[in-house]
Amino acid sequence: MKSTTRIPILTMSKNLVIVESPAKGKTIEKFLGPDFKVLASFGHVRALPSKQGSVDIAKGFEPKYHVLPESKRHLDAIKAALKGADTLLLATDPDREGEAISWHLLAALGLDKKNPGVKIQRVEFHEITKEAILHAVKNPRDIALDLVNAQQARSILDYLVGFNLSPFLWKKIRYGLSAGRVQSVALRLVCEREKEILAFKEQEYWTIAARLGVSPGQEFKAGLVEVGGKKLGKFDIPGQDAADSLKAALLSGSYSVTKITKTEKKRNPSPPFTTSTLQQEASRKLGFGAKKTMSTAQKLYEGIDIGAEGTVGLITYMRTDSVNLSSLALKDAHDVISAAYGKEYALAKPRIFKTKSKNAQEAHEAIRPTYIAKTPAELRKHLTPDLYKLYELIWKRTVACQMAEALLDQTSVDITAELETPPAAGPFDGSRRAGLRAAGTVIRFPGFMKLYIEGLDDQDEEKEGLLPAMTEGAALALHELLPEQHFTQPPPRYTEATLVKTLEEYGIGRPSTFASIMNTLVERKYARLDKKRFFPEDVGMVVSDLLTAHFQKYVDYNFTAGLEEELDQVSRGEKEWQPLLKEFWEPFIALLKVKEGEVSKSDLTTETTDEACPECGKPLVVKLGKRGKFIACSGFQGGCKYTRNVEQEGVEVAEPVVSDEKCEKCGQPMLIKDGRFGKYLACSGYPACKNIQPLVKPKSTGVVCPECKEGELTEKKSRFGKLFYSCNKYPQCKFALWDLPVESPCPKCGFPLLVKKIYKRKGEFLKCPKEGCDYNSSE
Repeated sequence: MKSTTRIPILTMSKNLVIVESPAKGKTIEKFLGPDFKVLASFGHVRALPSKQGSVDIAKGFEPKYHVLPESKRHLDAIKAALKGADTLLLATDPDREGEAISWHLLAALGLDKKNPGVKIQRVEFHEITKEAILHAVKNPRDIALDLVNAQQARSILDYLVGFNLSPFLWKKIRYGLSAGRVQSVALRLVCEREKEILAFKEQEYWTIAARLGVSPGQEFKAGLVEVGGKKLGKFDIPGQDAADSLKAALLSGSYSVTKITKTEKKRNPSPPFTTSTLQQEASRKLGFGAKKTMSTAQKLYEGIDIGAEGTVGLITYMRTDSVNLSSLALKDAHDVISAAYGKEYALAKPRIFKTKSKNAQEAHEAIRPTYIAKTPAELRKHLTPDLYKLYELIWKRTVACQMAEALLDQTSVDITAELETPPAAGPFDGSRRAGLRAAGTVIRFPGFMKLYIEGLDDQDEEKEGLLPAMTEGAALALHELLPEQHFTQPPPRYTEATLVKTLEEYGIGRPSTFASIMNTLVERKYARLDKKRFFPEDVGMVVSDLLTAHFQKYVDYNFTAGLEEELDQVSRGEKEWQPLLKEFWEPFIALLKVKEGEVSKSDLTTETTDEACPECGKPLVVKLGKRGKFIACSGFQGGCKYTRNVEQEGVEVAEPVVSDEKCEKCGQPMLIKDGRFGKYLACSGYPACKNIQPLVKPKSTGVVCPECKEGELTEKKSRFGKLFYSCNKYPQCKFALWDLPVESPCPKCGFPLLVKKIYKRKGEFLKCPKEGCDYNSSE
């Protein structure tokens, strides 16, 4: 009898789980055991093609989705894994977008029919922990079509606006511009703030403070608040003359304490993080942009290897409007607070917060640590600096929100100054009495403030200090008077934090869209971020003005917020999505057709001036170019090429400086001028002589050009600031290198020079630049 060898049969997993990202998949798979196989869809698998005709309006706004080319290989892998599976579990993110990805996935796999041949389940979890994953698998549900329809409606709305309004901008302003349903509203906010700043007229005002003393070493500051029984308004001391008059009167005064008021103030902590507040606070405290905050939070959510426990999700889902915390999280926070700070810092009953967002979505939890007992200090060795900073911020905010309130003792001291010499001029002429006030705060019990205090957008707020002990009626000694000049300030430009806050207050956009909205403004060059504040570019101002003037309804803050509320109604099953699209589309496309004929390109991109062209005498105009506005001659088509930069309001344009160099063509002095790419030399004989030269002459390397053997290789900078080396006989000779040339022949092929290379690992070495020669001095 022949012996038989048992051949192992590789069995397929009975349960196939689909998530969006492979990082998330690896974390989940270890919790589920051998009967489960986890694969990633790598995000969206279907989308509306970026071309006209992707939505059939005549057929009830039927979307014509196509499978994304980059998703085909991932779908093939899922199809292969499905062959031996009994159950398909869709474990995409727990929001509308995640719901839509699951729905699209079924369609792309051909499983969106009555008898798909496999059991399909939707599983939902808000944190990637073993407990949460196992609970989700035991409690599956069907795909929520209302959420899918709300997401479909949003995508189709954005498509209809983008693919109809953007071509309009191309015709009327320039090719390549874009308009978006929410993006354009955010741009309007930035541009309107800039107009407020430009229109702002500063106003001078003065304040006067006195440094008073109860006894030696017991000094404090009090501000002047009243003169002659009249309370001082902000502009009641308008200039130095009025301030000097009051100062002289106050110097003659005798000071005493009139009234001491003590009050207890309670201060409560901020709620745990939503997506919006996390982005705002990470911007204020960590200097993170919204995009960086979300990508860092995504990593914490999907899982980090923390040693013995392996990979585990460290925070709950990071796209949420909710400020709710689970009962388990509340208990963990209570235990951590009691152990770390003492029972007096813990609450007897959990603090419950109410969501302020106008259009809060599905009832998620707030962003919190999955295991509150895991302190930032404990996890620090497993986290990169950015991951640690964000985790610490989330952990502190979560724990602090369940700590006792802070108790503050506030003291207000009213002081009377009896003036021997009254003010000599101004509205207070003849007044014999003045009132001052000092305020101080003492933290009696820090409560949550011991761990965490929310950041402020205005960091210039003055903090109240500690006041010395004093009694009513006590005489005070005047040590110094401190008059100070101030000027009113324009409203500040938006930071990422304040723009997110404003969008949320209006109810515009969604947690998942804030970062991409701001990223689009910068990428499209509609605005730039300078010192973390948004400055609109010229083209951004022109686009915003056009949309506000001609499509005012569609960039109206309340209209956009109202549309968000209607999408929420769709997600709750209270409204059908096709009628919503019809209500939006019909008046929108009718208005667009009218504006096609009404709006002229020249009206938008050309502004007249009162100035004549210095070369031909025709009127000068302000034009909009690729790099912003510039002044040009209206006779451009007739051959006049005069242009110059626009002189910005409030910016002094420097007069050209006469250099020591003479023009090599006509002998006249060369001027140092400012141009689009920096300073340069131009002949003072312009327009008769149009010679221009770089201000910084190319630095010679002393190496003879190996190609023409006449010129020298010189050091230059590319338009992007990168150094390169080229022949000074350009354009006759076009030889150039990216690396520093060394005049030494190649020992292998005899090429007349080598180049110096520097790598971190290899260090410095010489290499032959000739194609086909592999000489390397380090080998």
